[in-house]
Amino acid sequence: MLTKYAIEYSPRFRKHSPPAHHVYYSDDPVACEEFTQELLQQGMGIHAIKREGVDLPRPEFDRIVRVAAARLAAQHICVSLNIKPDEERFRFGFAD
Repeated sequence: MLTKYAIEYSPRFRKHSPPAHHVYYSDDPVACEEFTQELLQQGMGIHAIKREGVDLPRPEFDRIVRVAAARLAAQHICVSLNIKPDEERFRFGFAD
């Protein structure tokens, strides 16, 4: 049985050889978005996001990355400005 989501990623700290690809598996779409957020935070390479073994269409792939990036931006704004998520949402509009 295939897990619903798989994210192919790699660390980007090798300069002279291609990085090894790793795969994260999850059945939960929210966990997939949260893991994508962690990859963005750490500067990891995201090579593919698959659902049931098939690459996501570009709009769905982009939506997952956009959601993860918006959450990351919201967290950074809250920490940097020492404000709560409600104020961040009102002022900047990134928080869910």
